[in-house]
Parts: sequence; C-alpha cells; structure tokens
Amino acid sequence: MREALRRALPALWLYASVRLTGMTVMAAWAWWVGKHPRTLLGHLWDGIWYAGIARDGYGLIVPSPTSPDVFYNDLAFFPLYPGLVRAVATVLPLTIVSAGLLVAWAAAGAAAWGIYAVGERLHGPRVGTLLVLLWALLPHGIVQTMAYTESLMTALAAWALYAAISERWLPAGALALLAGLSRPNAVAVAAAVACAAGLALWRDGRSRGDWRVWACAAMAPLGWAGYVLWAGLRSGGGPLGYFEVQRLWGSRFDFGRDAFLFARHLIVARDYMAYYVTLAILGAALVALLFLALDRPPAALLVYVLVLTVIAVGGSSYFASKPRFLLPAFPLLLPAAVAMARARPRTVAMTAGALAGLSFFYGTYLLAVARVPM
Repeated sequence: MREALRRALPALWLYASVRLTGMTVMAAWAWWVGKHPRTLLGHLWDGIWYAGIARDGYGLIVPSPTSPDVFYNDLAFFPLYPGLVRAVATVLPLTIVSAGLLVAWAAAGAAAWGIYAVGERLHGPRVGTLLVLLWALLPHGIVQTMAYTESLMTALAAWALYAAISERWLPAGALALLAGLSRPNAVAVAAAVACAAGLALWRDGRSRGDWRVWACAAMAPLGWAGYVLWAGLRSGGGPLGYFEVQRLWGSRFDFGRDAFLFARHLIVARDYMAYYVTLAILGAALVALLFLALDRPPAALLVYVLVLTVIAVGGSSYFASKPRFLLPAFPLLLPAAVAMARARPRTVAMTAGALAGLSFFYGTYLLAVARVPM
C-alpha cells in the first residue's frame, strides 16, 4: 500500500490542485454575488435530502408544489453516504453539512487514487496520471467536491474494478457490495464485478474450484438488491416498491424517449445553457464509449460504463443531471488519456489548460448562476 501510494502521489497532488482551484473560483464568484460557498457545496439540491437523512433518518415525503402526481420520498436516496455523514458528525465536532463535505472530499481523494490505479495497471503511470487529470477537469467536475454521492460511488467502483481485473476476488465482491449501497446506478458495479467473475469461471477451469470467485459473484449484487428490497418494503409497495418511489419522483427508464424529445426541444427552441452542455456531454460520452470498445478493455470496465451510459441516457426527466450520473464512468476517459500520453508536452499543456478553463467556468455557473436541478 505504501509503495502504491508513493507512485500515485503526483496524480493525487495534481488532482487536489485542480479541484481546489475550481472551488476557489466558484467561491470567489459566490461571495461576489452574495451566496455562501459552503451552502452551495454542502446544502444544495440533493445535498439537502442527504443532510436530512443523516440527521433524522428516513421517513420524509414531500408533495411536489407544481405537480399533483409527484411525491418526493427520501427512500429514493441510498443509505451509505448519509450513514457515513452521521457517523462522522457523531465522532467529530462538526455539523451535518460540514461532515457531508468532509466525507465527499475524502471519497474524492480515494476515487482519484483508484482511478490512477486502474489507469496505471492497464497502460502505465503516465496514463494513470492523465486519467485522473481528465476526470478532475470534467465540465461538471465541481460535483466531485459537493455533498453528493458520486465521489463515494466512484471510489468504491474504481477500487472494485481494480480488484476485479487484478483477480482479487473477495475485495472486488465486498467493494461492489458497498458500492451498491451508495447510488441507484451503482448496479453497474455489481454487473461489472459479476461479469468478471463469470468470465473467470468460464475461461479458467481452475477458477471453478476457487470458492473466492463464487463468493465474489454472490456478494457483488447484495448491497444494491438489499436496499432496493428494504426500501420497497418500507414504502409499503412490496419487494419492488422502490421503483414506484422513483416513478413518483418522475424518474423511470423509458429507453431514452424523454432524452430524445428534450434534445429535439433544444434544437428547435431556446433554454438554459446547462441543457445544451448536457447534450454535448452525452454526445461525447457515446463517442468515447465507441472508442473504448474499439480499444478492447477488460470486460469488467466495458460492462461498467455500458450499464452507466444506458441508465443515464435511457432514464427519463432530470436532463441536466445526466452528466452527473455519468461522473463515475471514468473508463470513458481512457482513450483520451492514452492519446494525451502519446502527445507532445505542449499539446498536453494546451489541452489541459482549455479543459481547466471550461471546468472552472462551468462549475461556477452550475452552482452560483444556473437555476436547474443538478
């Protein structure tokens, strides 16, 4: 572990520098317009719900002020992040909001380390460092330092994928189980790890006698499936009641119909800039998925990003949130990281500078200017 951390330190310092700069730019603008940066990072949109669960537990149902058929139920939010926030606030003299930010920032650091480990194992340390840099410089990278669950899921997913491609089966299964308790789309981690274990059982006769491979495949979906079952029963809707909770939020899987109609609306009408950036990010994600598939990565990585992309594109409503749903899909950045590793230093510097400008500007816009749900 000590040697692995030593190799990752340059990437982690780079990541911390980028995200601290992004938060500083956002904070300066927030103070300028009379908003508090801590509130924007720690108690905005879904962050309010997570803080409420951490403080009071589950049980809040709020009717929508605009639609009589929509009811916001806090059972839609998975329990790992608010549970960690409550634990930190209990042990340390911190408010719920401050504890939420501390957990999110620690998770972001663990995610950056895991992303580096995956990139280093597949293509070497230079690609690992550039992969972390690209993830930090995503247009919506500011979410990585908000009191949201994306950083926590990314950390668990990255290390679960690293364990799976390294054939460390018990850690892979345990991490996939924990990831499944972090977010609804963390089912992608379970699918990826179970796929890796299944391929090992199919290709290698010796693996069929290894109980650790079977245990990994069995453990991987337990976190996600366990919470979905519990939330459904708690909601009174039976084993599948969780999906009714999501439907009442206005969220369901419609195979991309809603996303297509909204994209058409953006072409023929005018709307917030965040929606146009979302459309561009979705297009770039689909192109990146094609390039990743052509590079023939380990099956676990391809299954992981494929499931995340299908959920993000195929889900209805909350169009501006789709880039956030894709934030854990860091393997999509692998082809770009490999290309940058082969480029001249001047090209890399210019590309990183342009991405930094976009990321810092757009992150500030999302938190301090835009009025669309994240």
